[in-house]
Amino acid sequence: MDYYEQLGVAKNASADDIKKAYRKLAIKYHPDKNPGNKEAEEKFKEISAAYEVLSDPEKRSRYDQFGHEAYTSSGGGGGADFNHAQDIFNAFFGGGGGGFSGGFNFEDLFGGGGGRRRNPNAPVQGEDLRYDLTIDFEDAMYGAEKELQIPHLVSCPDCKGSGAAEGATKKNCTRCGGAGVETVSQGFFSVRQTCRACGGKGHTIDKPCRSCSGSGRKQVVEPVKIRIRPGMDSGNQLRVSGMGNAGERGGAPGDLYIYLTVRPSRIFHREGNDLICEVPVPFSVAALGGKLDVPTISGKTTIMIPKGSQHGRILRLAGKGVPSMRGNGRGDLHVRLVIETPVNLSKEQQELLEKFNETLEKGNTPLHNSFVANAGAFLADKD
Repeated sequence: MDYYEQLGVAKNASADDIKKAYRKLAIKYHPDKNPGNKEAEEKFKEISAAYEVLSDPEKRSRYDQFGHEAYTSSGGGGGADFNHAQDIFNAFFGGGGGGFSGGFNFEDLFGGGGGRRRNPNAPVQGEDLRYDLTIDFEDAMYGAEKELQIPHLVSCPDCKGSGAAEGATKKNCTRCGGAGVETVSQGFFSVRQTCRACGGKGHTIDKPCRSCSGSGRKQVVEPVKIRIRPGMDSGNQLRVSGMGNAGERGGAPGDLYIYLTVRPSRIFHREGNDLICEVPVPFSVAALGGKLDVPTISGKTTIMIPKGSQHGRILRLAGKGVPSMRGNGRGDLHVRLVIETPVNLSKEQQELLEKFNETLEKGNTPLHNSFVANAGAFLADKD
C-alpha cells in the first residue's frame, strides 16, 4: 500500500488534508490506546513514515516521481525517518500529549530515535546566499561587468572560527553531555531537540570571543565582480563559488547565487532570442512605399517599406536580434509596422485629402470592399 493509501487521502490532496488525516489516524492507532496490540503499533509506525514524507514538499515530489524506491535503503533514503516524525508529534500534541497519558517514550517505540546521533563537532557547510540583481536591457544585450557589495558571514579572524577568546577553555555542555541534543518531555512523549544551553555545539566556552560573540563567524561586506554575458535574460542565475556564508568548525563555505531581472526596453520587446520593434509609419509612406530608419541593438539600419503596406505588417531582419548565450549566432528582429493616421490637419490638408478620397476606386481599398461584402452577406442571412 502506498503512502497516500495509508493515510486515506487522494494523490492530489492538499497539505492541510494530509495533516488532518494523519492526526486522526495517529490518535486511533496510538500505542497508549492499544496496549499490547502489535498490529496497531505497526500501523502507527507506517502512518508516521507516510506523513514524514508527504508533509515535506520536496520529499513528496520525489515520492510522486519514484514511488517507494525513493525511500528504501536501495533508493537513497529511509522509509521511516523517525527523527523528523518526533518533530511532527511535538507540533501536533505539544505538552498535552494529544489527550494521552502515561510514560510512553517515542525513542523506545522506534528503537533509539530512528537514526544515529549527529556529531556536534563535525564540520558544517556554510549556507548558500541569494542576491537579486536588476540590470538594464542594454546590459543584457551587450554584456557588462558589475561590482556588488555582498554581506556574508566569514570565519572570525580574531578567534579563527573557534568562538573562544584567547586563553578561554572549552568544556562539554553539562546539559546535553556533549551530544548537542537534549531529551525534553512533551506530555506523553519524550522529544529530542537541539540543546538549548549550547545551541547544538556540544560544548560551552567560559570566555567567548568578543568579536563574534562566540559564534565563530562574523558578518562582513565584500566586493564581488561578476560578468553579465550578452544574451542573458530575467530568471538566469550566476553562481559565485565560495561567496556564501563561511562554514562552521572548518566546514566549506556556501555559494552565492545571483538571480537576474532585466528592465524592460522602451523600444524592444523580447521573445526568446528574437526582438520585436513596433515602428510608426506615416500614412503616405505606407501607401507609396519608401525608406525608413529603424533601431537595432547593433545600430541604426534602413529598411524598405513596400507600397501599400497595411497596419500590422511584419518585416524580418535576420540576425539583428539577441546574441545567443551559446555563442552560435543571434536571433532576428521583427519590425511591426504601425500605420499612423495623421491628426491636427490644417484646412488645406483636409481639402487635399477629400479630393484624394474622391479619386479612390474599388481596386484601391480591397480589404474594405471585402469586409463590406462579407458583412452584407451576414446581415442578409439574419433577415
